[in-house]
Amino acid sequence: MSGHDRLTDIQGVLLDLDGTVYEADHAISGTVETLAALRSHGIPYCFVTNTTSKPRSVVVERLRQAGIAATPEQIFTAPAVARDWLREKQFTRCYFLLRPPLLADLEGVEAVDETPQAVVVGDMGDDFTYNKLNRAFRFLLDERCAFVTLAANRCFKGGDGLCLDVGAFVAALEFATGRKAELIGKPSPAFFEVACASLHADPAHTVMIGDDLESDALGAQACGLRGVLVRTGKFRAEQLAVSGKKPDFVLDSIADLPRLLFQ
Repeated sequence: MSGHDRLTDIQGVLLDLDGTVYEADHAISGTVETLAALRSHGIPYCFVTNTTSKPRSVVVERLRQAGIAATPEQIFTAPAVARDWLREKQFTRCYFLLRPPLLADLEGVEAVDETPQAVVVGDMGDDFTYNKLNRAFRFLLDERCAFVTLAANRCFKGGDGLCLDVGAFVAALEFATGRKAELIGKPSPAFFEVACASLHADPAHTVMIGDDLESDALGAQACGLRGVLVRTGKFRAEQLAVSGKKPDFVLDSIADLPRLLFQ
């Protein structure tokens, strides 16, 4: 493989989870072997996910069930990064559009239903209701109330097909309020910076692997990382074909990553 067909000087690897590392309750073929290859070559890696439906403890258990060992410190979720951001901004009273178990990753920030300092939007699945969205809308009419989203993804792959993701609901609130949400999850620079720092890796020598063209591959590139798209999970060839921007590489799956890095 020539130098033009592989990535060189990589100091760290960021791995998306759902659709990249695992699907449903099983690891995608080649994942375990790829992680072993990274370890054997001394390349540190961590898992980065925009999931806002599960706390980190549940993500660790899901990885374990898929045959992948990981610690909470290796997993970067939008709620965990948002916790530090909210504390730094002194937004300690927030109205959350978020599933209750995720509040465990937001320790030190109080969930309130009146006079919040910020509205924080995450995944609520079937619990998204008109009343909850309308309540958030009314809070956001006050410019003093910060508008924060944990993700901007259009869709995700569920067990029965593609499903609306957080970005769709955020777009509705943005349209209604005329405001732009502050993004904390992928592809925000803050999210990628925190993950790279955990690996002691220069962003220019770090690669992001994922199945989401916008949030993973192109989002990483916009923040100075290398972006690699995989044809698993919610990958759609037609989306890639019409995109004006392209990832550094497109792989069939995570199983092809060692070939890209080491051969």
